[in-house]
Order: sequence, then structure tokens, then C-alpha cells
Amino acid sequence: MPMHVGFDDLLAYTEWERHEWYAWFREHGAHALSVSVGPHGDGRFATVGHLVRHVFSAEKRYTDRLFGRSLTDPASIPTDDVDALFQFGRQGRLDLLELIGTLPAQDWDTLQDFTVVNRALKATPRKIVLHVLVHEIRHWAQIATLLRLQGLTVGSHDVLLSPVLGGDVTRARASREDAE
Repeated sequence: MPMHVGFDDLLAYTEWERHEWYAWFREHGAHALSVSVGPHGDGRFATVGHLVRHVFSAEKRYTDRLFGRSLTDPASIPTDDVDALFQFGRQGRLDLLELIGTLPAQDWDTLQDFTVVNRALKATPRKIVLHVLVHEIRHWAQIATLLRLQGLTVGSHDVLLSPVLGGDVTRARASREDAE
């Protein structure tokens, strides 16, 4: 039987990431959320807070689509309020977990039609859930980079250093190969 990483592993990793980021943002406050994403973006996001809201709104809105509900409008979620942002994220995650727990097995690989922004999209629920989880991981890395470029230390968020999938991490003297 081939080994694979499943949704449970990605859910566990993104939950750990959210916990780490929530604690970090609680410590650093609105200042960190107001860090600019820079002048070369696509114009959708001005600050890190906007990007965090986007991470959570993508999960919420794709789950809305898969449930056949009206799309949640995230505009009322303040981008400078750590607690409000992460509460929005918790609600979206609860909805995603409900979807995963209730979607009939035969529906996971059935193509569905969606309109996302200005694109017609055919995708399976399996692909959409995978997208939501990878999308989040990618954006947390982007957020970490933006904050580091502003001199803010965010620590390591690598899956290898997380408690997900077991293992243990302790400080040790780096080998020459690791240092390079």
C-alpha cells in the first residue's frame, strides 16, 4: 500500500499553523497586521491583515460553494483585529470539517461547475478541499516572508518542525551541510 499524506495531515498542519500565527499576532498586535504587502501585488490586498482575511475567506467561500450556500462576504471582518480574523478562520474551519464529515463518498470525485471571480471552473470537491489547504499553506509562507522583510521575527513554520505526523525536534549543533 503506497504511503500518502491525506486531508487529515494537512488539516492538522494548518491547524498548528493557525495556532502558531494566532499566538504570534496576539503578541505583535495590529502593527503586524498593518504591514504592507508592497507595491507589486495584484491590488486585492494592501496589508498582511487583508491577506490573513483572504486565507480564511477562501476556505469559507469554497465551503459555501460546496454546500450550495450563498457566499459569505468577508468585508465586515476587520483586517486589524487579530481576534476577529481568527474567529472568522475558526468558523470557516468548522464548516470545512462539517463538509468533510458529511459529504457522501460517491460525491468526492464528481465534477461540479462553479464561478470563481470571473472564471468558470469545473472541479471535484476533493480538488477544492486540497486547493483550500495548500492555498493556506502557501499564503502563510508569503506572510512570513513579508513580515521578515520588515524586520519582524516569526520563527519557523516548517512542517518538519511541527508536531504533525510525530517526531521530535531539539536544538543541536548544525552540521556543515545543514549550515549551507
